[in-house]
Amino acid sequence: MVNAERPPYEELEARFGAPVGVEEARARWGALVHAARSGTVTLITRERWEWAALVPLPEVSGVLSGLPVLSLSTARSKLGDLVRQTAGPYDEGPVLLTRHRAPVAALIAARRLLDRPAARRRATAEDLLSQGHTISLVRGPVDGVVAVARDRDGKEIAAGSGGDIAAALVSLME
Repeated sequence: MVNAERPPYEELEARFGAPVGVEEARARWGALVHAARSGTVTLITRERWEWAALVPLPEVSGVLSGLPVLSLSTARSKLGDLVRQTAGPYDEGPVLLTRHRAPVAALIAARRLLDRPAARRRATAEDLLSQGHTISLVRGPVDGVVAVARDRDGKEIAAGSGGDIAAALVSLME
């Protein structure tokens, strides 16, 4: 019997690689978070049909303020429940993951990645500004700074965060 509600995970595997189970993700948590901060998406599965993605902050669409926030250590210990929460039928939305109260990555439902184009290399802040784009800097939802680049029409094209302005701009370009 085919589950009609199951997203086409084969497409996600082709784009991002095979998923890791919750226990393996816990064992490799530090490396996976570091990879997310560097722009890598990691698929995490629980019981084969619940899929979440550990993603860099620019993969989280919309405004970050108001989203649930968890420290990395708390998220690691509750990872199975978080995968179920984000991947479940009610899609409770992204969960921001923080280190020292600064957002560093997010956990989202993997199916949210299906309609997004493949990642491309980002331009430098100087390139963005010279092309007529804008970069806004705002205080993060917990602490730190969030940098958001927008095109001439106001559409968000990149985002990054860090403990200070310099770190946020570096994250914006990663």
